[in-house]
Amino acid sequence: MAIKPRVFVTVRDTIRPQRAKSPYIDGCFEAMGVRGSVYINSQIPSSSGLGSSAAVTVATLSAINDEFRMNKTREDIANMAFEIEKKVQKGKASPTDTTVSTYGGIVLISGGSRRRLPPQTIHIVVGDSLFSHSTARMVEQVGELRESHPKIVNPVLDAIEGVSMSAIHHLSNPRELGRYMNMNHALLEVLGVGHPQLAKMVLAARNAGAFGAKITGAGGGGCMIALCPKQLKHRVAGAIESCEARAIVTGIDTEGVRKEKNV
Repeated sequence: MAIKPRVFVTVRDTIRPQRAKSPYIDGCFEAMGVRGSVYINSQIPSSSGLGSSAAVTVATLSAINDEFRMNKTREDIANMAFEIEKKVQKGKASPTDTTVSTYGGIVLISGGSRRRLPPQTIHIVVGDSLFSHSTARMVEQVGELRESHPKIVNPVLDAIEGVSMSAIHHLSNPRELGRYMNMNHALLEVLGVGHPQLAKMVLAARNAGAFGAKITGAGGGGCMIALCPKQLKHRVAGAIESCEARAIVTGIDTEGVRKEKNV
């Protein structure tokens, strides 16, 4: 699902464009077949499990599309962004982040299909552990564990899918949804993608009254997310920050990528 912190990207068709120091941004210009200058202002911490690379890629493609009047659709943007992420991440990318960055809201991705789920009013606190991680390394680590212990890891992966598919039927019941988040977190710990700081933050959030809390992203650092009662979200944020972490009180963004004026 898309959350409210944003990445702002401005693209200009300039005579002497400078090459970006990001393979994602370079990939965007290459995919669109143009050259230009790019300016980025991000509210999303990088390498934290919040999909910052997907947000930058989607916003950059959209800004290029607007500046050069290329008439690409949202679906085109989502597909191109996924291909760019997949290339940069050597085939290990998922279409999840690029899809929700493009469309906003909550999107269920199963196999090759994408389905938008009904919008919800959900109160969320994101906790940033301030420990960066490598998504590629964590994916590789789980792959190695699966290869050496298939009889353990395959049932855990099936259970994670089962938790996710059950949870989508309880999006309007935060207490029940929180229970599924807690189950998912425990299963992720079994896969070895936990981190001592994240474990501390998850427990602190639950003790402060969160319905549920779990790792988000690849794990091994980065962020966790807590689902809270409205009246307790600032208390949960305080509990997370008491773990020497950063808390972001937020909710769901339902619009996705869009053009802003005077930002």
